[in-house]
Amino acid sequence: MAQSPTDYAKEKLAALEARAQRRALQATDRFDSVRVRRSGRELISFCCNDYLNLSAHPGVKDAAKSAIDRYGAGAGASRLVTGDHPLFAELERALADLKGTEDAVVFGSGYLANLGIIPTFVGEGDLILVDELAHACINAGAQLSGATVMRFAHNDMAALEQSLRDYRGAFAHCLILTDGVFSMDGDLAPLPALAALAADHDAWLMTDDAHGVGVVGGGRGSSFAFGPRLHVPLQMGTLSKALGSYGGYICADREVCDLIRTRARPFIYSTGLPPASAAAALEALKIIREDPDLCGAPVQKAAAFCKALNLPTPQSPIVPLILGDERAALAASLALEDAGFLVTAIRPPTVPAGTARLRFTFTAEHDDGDIARLAGKVRELTIPVAAE
Repeated sequence: MAQSPTDYAKEKLAALEARAQRRALQATDRFDSVRVRRSGRELISFCCNDYLNLSAHPGVKDAAKSAIDRYGAGAGASRLVTGDHPLFAELERALADLKGTEDAVVFGSGYLANLGIIPTFVGEGDLILVDELAHACINAGAQLSGATVMRFAHNDMAALEQSLRDYRGAFAHCLILTDGVFSMDGDLAPLPALAALAADHDAWLMTDDAHGVGVVGGGRGSSFAFGPRLHVPLQMGTLSKALGSYGGYICADREVCDLIRTRARPFIYSTGLPPASAAAALEALKIIREDPDLCGAPVQKAAAFCKALNLPTPQSPIVPLILGDERAALAASLALEDAGFLVTAIRPPTVPAGTARLRFTFTAEHDDGDIARLAGKVRELTIPVAAE
């Protein structure tokens, strides 16, 4: 008898349960910038990507409400049909200005952006070299492109250079892909070295700056975190982390953006972003440009936590505590929840096998006293603090 989809799902779920890798949704009410309510309990969240707490900022919320009143709740169609309301052009100009590029293109999400951008520029006969810890949507876009995909050891410039020497000449085009700030480890890509290698080997460099914009480089992202702006021809990012809204984007030269608008399938065949999301992101960008102290606060909060636990100084608001085993990570997460803190356990396949962890994220409005209490609880639990 043929196996039904239900039987197949039961079998797969049982296997995931046995490995402590099954996932389940938990209703969570975010009722202010850092506090949530889950299962009837109030918790202080240290696992949210709303680094500047702008999703709850009065000006950002008012902008979203006004956009709904003016444009409605949805875009109504693809941007190439009737869904390109005036807010999009304004938002793209603001993003390009922030990133120092000629133009920008907004997508429905960061995941959709990577699914569209990467196959637009490389395909069969081309080479992609991607950091082994790059985000899942980067890898999805790379696989979708049809190009030959090779991974290099995380932030290992010698390994990348060797791959370029060995293989670049056999392909028409080469695209180097990396996170700007790595979402699970919190470290920055060595962009000066990456940009130099790309230039030396006739390759294109693309960064996913989802976790960099708003919090490093004075708020302008990883391309600005090393001094003057680095030449990164393809700067992708999201509106859903530090900007507190929703959506994705690419910042690049005007012709690059024109080609994306013409050929990127997730752009062509998806309904445009809701007007409220675009308006909220626009207001958030204004705040980021006007308040550099706000942009620096999340890393400062992360640094206080790391200092209390004798951890290395963080490069971003993300601090991982590697526990290794999935069950150990789940147990530590539950113990912190019992103490009033929400810190999610991150398990494979989100992170490599053997590196299950607690992933702490810090925001501008986290209270210093709460951070100190959190660090104290981590010490009490004798959680090993071997951050990568």
